[in-house]
Amino acid sequence: MLDAVSPPLLEVTHVSQVFAKGSGEKGAPVLQDVSMSLRSGEIVGLLGRSGCGKSTLLRIVSGLTRPTGGKVTLDGKPIDGPADGVAMVFQSFALFPWLTVLDNVEIGPLAIGVNPIETRKRALKAIDTIGLDGFESAYPKELSGGMRQRVGFARALVVQPKILLMDEPFSALDVLTAETLRTDLLDLWHDKRLNISSILMVTHNIEEAVLMCDRILVLASHPGRIAAEIANPLPHPRDRLDLEFRNMVEKIYALMTQRPEPKPMIQLGPAAGPNLGVALPRVSTNSIAGMIEEIAAPPYHGAADLPHLADSLQMEIDDLFPLGETLQLLKLAEFADADIKLTPLGRRFADMDVDQRKKVMGEQLLANLPLAAHIKRVLDERPSHRAPATRFREELEDFMSEEYAERTLRAIITLGRYGELFAYDEDAQTFSYEDPT
Repeated sequence: MLDAVSPPLLEVTHVSQVFAKGSGEKGAPVLQDVSMSLRSGEIVGLLGRSGCGKSTLLRIVSGLTRPTGGKVTLDGKPIDGPADGVAMVFQSFALFPWLTVLDNVEIGPLAIGVNPIETRKRALKAIDTIGLDGFESAYPKELSGGMRQRVGFARALVVQPKILLMDEPFSALDVLTAETLRTDLLDLWHDKRLNISSILMVTHNIEEAVLMCDRILVLASHPGRIAAEIANPLPHPRDRLDLEFRNMVEKIYALMTQRPEPKPMIQLGPAAGPNLGVALPRVSTNSIAGMIEEIAAPPYHGAADLPHLADSLQMEIDDLFPLGETLQLLKLAEFADADIKLTPLGRRFADMDVDQRKKVMGEQLLANLPLAAHIKRVLDERPSHRAPATRFREELEDFMSEEYAERTLRAIITLGRYGELFAYDEDAQTFSYEDPT
């Protein structure tokens, strides 16, 4: 049960994180002014899309990464290195393949100086608690993905942490296995068999967050920051088909599709360049066309409920939102609360042939994405109609991290090729096009 009277178990205060570029220069911030707390008896979810800094924040809380600014305290004491009382379960299992289940689970206590007899006692109890009794002598290669992740949970529990950190622990599992493991974990938590005080989990799965968490912190991106905190009072066990459950899922979808007000462009004079500060997700043109066709067809007829669309396409937000945002940027669709609606042009696009779609794509890129218009302008101005990718990559890095600059450039290459705005030579890493005159 949540302890709302005692001081927070964990406090994150004005934490920021900036990683250096490969050149050694200061990069774009990954996290900016993040503050949050975790009290005894609650499960808190960090929900957001890839790249919003969720995992970075979790590593800072664990003491594996030191923040550039701000501080983290556990029981009022600063965390300035790997923290006692904190254990983590990773997405990738991270087991030692040459060790048995029992040996994998015993590593943690032995590493921190627990005597072998006590370590064996704790390990056997953790293995039994997590449902792996009888598999102590098995090796990871003999186990299914779900069983390997159970070993990961046992290995975290055996050090008797106050806080269990979970970094997307179910995302590498198939749907049925993930659901079983979530349910088993929640049963153990509510039966107080886990012997931990609190859980802080990272997820990009909205339904998973609503199913498991008492509070949900929604992180925005570029830089990562807390955009909203949502209390979840739904009683356990929670039913995904319950109206209140669906309403909360819809509320979070609507929140995560809101676009921030655009910041005014600061012009420094006639030489000021274009606003290239829009980070683009990488999506395929086939996926763009397929999404438009799906929304245009029955049962949606041009306007789809995002949770329903995600279920029917079996997409998580890291796949669905980038497609939706790209359609919105190109003025082919728009978000409205928890719905996505095709614009009149998007509806016409669904019925066009390939050549017509290519023409519309090129026109929309030039009209709505400054980077596409900028590349086209540079190619127009040069007698050779050629320009190296490094030129545009370096310009993007004035607005965003190296990773996002590269991803944005790759996205515009894909879209620009489809829209026949330019060609791109992968070997020479050069943009070009034939002079139409």
